[in-house]
Order: sequence, then structure tokens, then C-alpha cells
Amino acid sequence: MTHLAKVDVLDNLTTGVMVLNHALEICYLNPAAEALLGTSESRSAGIPVQDIIPGDCTLHEDLRTVLTTGHSITRRAAEFQTREGVTITADLTAALDPLSQHLVIELQPMNRLLRINRDDHSLFSQETTRKLVRGLAHEVKNPLGGLRGAAQLLERELDDDGLKEYTRIIIEEADRLTDLVDRMLGPNKQPVKGDVNVHSVLEHVIRLVDAESPGWIKFKRDYDPSLPPVHADEAQLIQALLNIVSNAAQALEKTPKPTISVRTRIMRQFTIGPKLHRIVLQIDVIDNGPGIDEDMVERIYFPMISGRPDGTGLGLAITQNIIGQHGGIIECESQPGRTCFSIFLPLEEKVDE
Repeated sequence: MTHLAKVDVLDNLTTGVMVLNHALEICYLNPAAEALLGTSESRSAGIPVQDIIPGDCTLHEDLRTVLTTGHSITRRAAEFQTREGVTITADLTAALDPLSQHLVIELQPMNRLLRINRDDHSLFSQETTRKLVRGLAHEVKNPLGGLRGAAQLLERELDDDGLKEYTRIIIEEADRLTDLVDRMLGPNKQPVKGDVNVHSVLEHVIRLVDAESPGWIKFKRDYDPSLPPVHADEAQLIQALLNIVSNAAQALEKTPKPTISVRTRIMRQFTIGPKLHRIVLQIDVIDNGPGIDEDMVERIYFPMISGRPDGTGLGLAITQNIIGQHGGIIECESQPGRTCFSIFLPLEEKVDE
């Protein structure tokens, strides 16, 4: 097998593969390892592995032992953190390649299997909620229309302006409730898709949020310049991302040195629902706020569920609906000091509308 063929095989594995030299510096990362560790091969080449996986001194000592003795090691359900602060659980195997004398590390992420199970449950919940809301909307909007029409007819028959004030209140409240139901349903038309530069969309969203309180929040950008355009409805994608970034900004009201980080990456061999996609766009929106209560994380996408007393609970429900129409999925991981919303959108093909 040629070297090129070997690299092609490694590039298509869902298992992360790292190759280190004798100084424990990174020589190679396959795409699965890039996705797992939140970095790229070009950025990591020549960097010591302890800079990519900091903190676990015993792991670094074990790797040096493999180089010295030539005996492979295996760690089951090993937990370590990336330099981005993300906790990873994976089965790790390290062995010495006898020809090159390089250290080959295989990472089988347990997080991936847990995520697939969680996403399957999330997709089922999304569809169930969508059907429930559509049925509820139909049952609510019909009587509201009748109520509004009756109030209009009554208003025409009244001569007393004081009584007309009551009919106007009925009409206004009927309109308000109709608007609320429409917002619960999300976009009422199919996406009009085209090639969209996601970084232009993110910059537009950042400008909109920053304009509300200029300079109050520090925005950090970590963009992958190699990203191709995504096939999407630009207006809907702006709305989806604006909901997430606005929520992050509101969560930072009492946080000293409020920061929102926006990151884009390419993910390979990524599963969304029942389908394994060859290449996927990942957009992360990370804030350093107080976090979301654990019992709320699974419910925040449901309509009318909000973590704020004055919230409507519709923003994330609408965002999830938009991302679902684009064949993608949204995930959330939260702990005090770090909340990350991740959007995954297929890139390799145009999703049927």
C-alpha cells in the first residue's frame, strides 16, 4: 500500500489517529482527531502533545514509556481536556511504529456514541413537538379569527366610544395571540437556498448584537478560512444565529468581562440523525456566563420554555426549526463559566428542500 493510500484510509476513519515523533510533537492528525481535539493538523504540526491535551501528566509519562520500551498501552474511558476546555472521554491506545519509530495514538471517542444517541432522541422530540404545535396552532387560530371578526362587527354597531375601546382591546389581543402562534410555528415558508458565506453571516450577526450595547461584550473570532459556502437560506441562517448570540449576550448581563467566542470548523464523517455525512460545517457560539441549569438543557428548545423570567421561549425553538429545515442539528453543552451552542450543517450535498 502506498503512503498516499494509507493517508486516504486514515482520513476516512471515524476513529481519531495521532502520530507523534520522539519529542512527543505532533506529526499527523487525521480529520477525526482534528474534530475531536478541536484543532487542525496544519495548526498543530510540531506542537508538543501536552499543549494539545494539557493537564494529564500521567498520560504524557505513559507515552514516553511507550517510546522507551516499545510496549503499547491502552486506556479505557480515559477523560482529558482539550486546550479549549472541552472534556473528552475516549478509549486510547498508543503503540510504537517499528519502521518509523513514531508513536501512533488511536482515540475512539465514547462521546460520539453518546452524542448520536442524544441526537436521535433530540430529533424525535423535535418532530413530536412540531406536530403538537401545529395541531395546537390550528385549534387556537380558528376561534381567534372568529373572535376578531365578531369584535369588528360589534364595533361597527356601537355608537359609544367608551364601549368601542373594549372591542379594540379584543381585536388587539386576538392579533397578539395570532402573532404568538405564528412565531411558535417558526418560518412559514420553505427556505430559499443559495451559496452563503457563513463568516459574512456571523459578522452581520455580531454587528447587530454589538450595536445594542457597543463595546460591552468582547467578541472573539476563530474562523476556518478554508470553509466552502454552505447551501442555505441566508435570511433564515441569520435569524437562527442571531437568536443564539442574542441569548448569549443576555446571559452575560451580570458577568464580569463578558465574552462571546464564535468558532467555525470542518467536521468529517459526522452523523446527523440516521445519515453519516462526509463533511459537515460546525459553528460554535461560546459564552462565559453563568451557564444553563442541567435540568433545563434538554428542554430549552421547547416552545414557551425559557431560562429568563421575561423570555418567551420561542427563540431557540425557531432556531431548531430553521436548522432542521437545512438538514442540520443544534447541540448545547453548559457548565458555569462556559456555555457552547453548536450548529452542524451538511456541506457535501444540497439537502432536498
